[in-house]
Amino acid sequence: MIKPHVHVPYEKIGDYLNFIIENRIDLEIYFSGDSLDSLSNKYLDKLKSSLVHSPSLSFHAPFFDLSPGAVDSGVRAATIHRFNQVLDAAEILKPKCIVFHPGYEKWKYALNMKLWLEKSIETWKPLNARAESIGVKIAIENIFEEEPSNLKMLVEEMASANFGICFDTGHFNLFSKVPLAEWLSSLKKYFFELHLHDNDKSFDQHLSIGDGSFDFKKFFSEIEGIDCIYTIEAHNPERVMKSIERLKNYV
Repeated sequence: MIKPHVHVPYEKIGDYLNFIIENRIDLEIYFSGDSLDSLSNKYLDKLKSSLVHSPSLSFHAPFFDLSPGAVDSGVRAATIHRFNQVLDAAEILKPKCIVFHPGYEKWKYALNMKLWLEKSIETWKPLNARAESIGVKIAIENIFEEEPSNLKMLVEEMASANFGICFDTGHFNLFSKVPLAEWLSSLKKYFFELHLHDNDKSFDQHLSIGDGSFDFKKFFSEIEGIDCIYTIEAHNPERVMKSIERLKNYV
């Protein structure tokens, strides 16, 4: 039986701590830039001791305004600083995996995927080396990608068993212009984590599994046997529990 992680912002854990402990929930902790600015080893040690059920953990790195493939070296330096702050937290909490956004948008880069890739590699090589030394994997998530080629290029260029993909069902459903089969044939062998949520293709609604139009039955049949973290990204406790129950119908 798969026991999923549940996405929770760091600053919200206290609000839901009793719910988390009572339901023995494993966590994907999201660190925003603001939360990283106020973070300290003292607070991380306190969080670790408060999670008395010793949950399995993964992290989600900040993403607003950040660009790991930025052409501007100053923007890339700010991004690397934020990502290293997340790795600082990983030194203490020891997550299995950290999810990052890749930052590729085809119009912003004028369709120059090679330029984005070149700058991305400069960012990810040292970060991945540090992550591997900690014992944590890096997973790059599909966001606005209409097809999987840039993610495939990045993972293959990195050529590291520690660097893979987080496949997000909601983002695929909203933004993809190619069939699910094309994504899976290109990327499923690199899956480290799944982000599981749904929408009706009108907005990134983060609905419970099965409350939108994504074909979860087909998806899970196609990835059967792949060992990765399953993470629920429904954005309130009711949707989370509904998703956990519905997940049992597929895995």
